[in-house]
Amino acid sequence: MPGSCRPGRKCVSGDPYDSRDNLRALVAKGDVMCRQLDTDRYGRPILQCWNKDGDLSCQQVEAGHAVPRYGSLKCPSRR
Repeated sequence: MPGSCRPGRKCVSGDPYDSRDNLRALVAKGDVMCRQLDTDRYGRPILQCWNKDGDLSCQQVEAGHAVPRYGSLKCPSRR
């Protein structure tokens, strides 16, 4: 969201509101399941979440609303 990119950081371009709205639409499709993969250095859980159409992170990337940035994101090819 505006103002969330601190000075000195390389932030991605794009419309954060469109990204948020797309994620809301993905979640609204139905049941969302999540599993904890890890914990970050601040003690926050790192989750993988998906719906009937697959991994939500992959769907965000495929729609152009996110970019893979941390760790490894393995998305199945949809060709």
